[in-house]
Amino acid sequence: MHTPTSAPRQFLGHTRAHALPVALGRTEGVAEARAAAGRSGTALELALAPALTPAGLDATPSFFAGFVAHPLVLARGLLALADVAATRYFQYVPTTQRDPVLTAHGDRLRAEVFSACNGVYARLDLLSAGFESGEIGFGTTNVDLGVASRSVLSAVRRTELLHLAVGEYGLGIATPEHQSRERPVEMPERWIRALGNVAELHRRLSVRATLDAAAARAFLGAVPPATASGRTVWLVPSRGGIRIAHRPAAGAVSVAGLHRLSAARRLLPHVTGLALYGFDAAGASAIEIRLPGARLTLGLTAEPWRGHSGEGALLTALAGDSVLADAERVSAELGFEAILDLSRLAGRTGLSPARVRGAVAVLAASGRVGWDLAEDAYFHRELPDDPARVDRDHPRLSAARALAAAGRVVAASPGAESWTVRGADPGSDSVVRRDPHGAPGVESLSCSCAWGLRHGTDRGPCKHVLAVAIVTEEPL
Repeated sequence: MHTPTSAPRQFLGHTRAHALPVALGRTEGVAEARAAAGRSGTALELALAPALTPAGLDATPSFFAGFVAHPLVLARGLLALADVAATRYFQYVPTTQRDPVLTAHGDRLRAEVFSACNGVYARLDLLSAGFESGEIGFGTTNVDLGVASRSVLSAVRRTELLHLAVGEYGLGIATPEHQSRERPVEMPERWIRALGNVAELHRRLSVRATLDAAAARAFLGAVPPATASGRTVWLVPSRGGIRIAHRPAAGAVSVAGLHRLSAARRLLPHVTGLALYGFDAAGASAIEIRLPGARLTLGLTAEPWRGHSGEGALLTALAGDSVLADAERVSAELGFEAILDLSRLAGRTGLSPARVRGAVAVLAASGRVGWDLAEDAYFHRELPDDPARVDRDHPRLSAARALAAAGRVVAASPGAESWTVRGADPGSDSVVRRDPHGAPGVESLSCSCAWGLRHGTDRGPCKHVLAVAIVTEEPL
């Protein structure tokens, strides 16, 4: 990895970048590289992940080495990610965690983090228009954004050249006067679970409002600091932008803890637009902030005390009989695409579109697939493969399979719309019923167990609903 060290004139000898073509379809050598990564030891070490490229295993990988077109946008964007990763927004406590996951797609770089409380997801997408020179490669790594790097980024001036290098040895940042280099680090275990849930939660969101630069800056300017309380507000789309209300309103997006968006205020002078995403009912939400040559996405859980790693959003998709085998077939066709074409994957694997979606859900559960709200599409990031992760990270699913295998799901009568799931002890049975007005599928099932009564389907189905779905082969 190259990092410039001296006079500004040395920065000017580079030509403008030409993005490398993204390989769609089978990538020779990637399967072997993944197998090597799996043998490297702990599943959280990404030392070999940067070497997985569409051309195979690269012993000395380089994601990017060149100059950025908008230095302040990159500097403040990375600092915003550091702010998120270092903050526990539920009962505010600052921490020392500042380790973004970096993925190169040939035409863009993505940097992703979660807050210390796991309730905020942040991703900075550096698009091809944001780079002045250099070539973008392919791969995934996890680096530390330490004190030295934050010091360099904080000192960047508007007209100053900024060099970025991401590769085998981590992250390098340099200006004509300062430089830093950060090594690859291990990824927090719960981030992998959280990455999968974020992909599924964000896939379900829809655009509720789109703002121009002035309205976007006005909204972000009204966001309280990270130390504020987590009171629930409603963001109401209006003709002039977004109105912050303290009572529910038609078309509003519920946000529990508006202070969790405070990191975006660093980028206020650069904002060119904003999109608000949400559900029809209270739930997860997200904003996409548009910047010169970049986008910043912030995703929030339904409550400040809820972390993305415990949302259970993927449980339904993971319950299918063939999803693990299908995931292996789909995985072999991935090559760090910035946008996954599911229909093309279906054609290349011979799987139905529904089975491809289930396979992608399994890959998301291992952190290997994300969702881009702006593109309305999945993207590929590569982490060390761990086939046992699905069962280990989703105990409700494992319990549901055990209930189904033990024959504990009993229909009330042939063709009935209710089932009894026998418990281990007398009086511990649970009753699963179908909403007669609901569409076929897991979403129409409800359960009498404590989890079902407390959460419904807000945090994914309970083990009894999943067991019924497995036995009856409900659409998942």
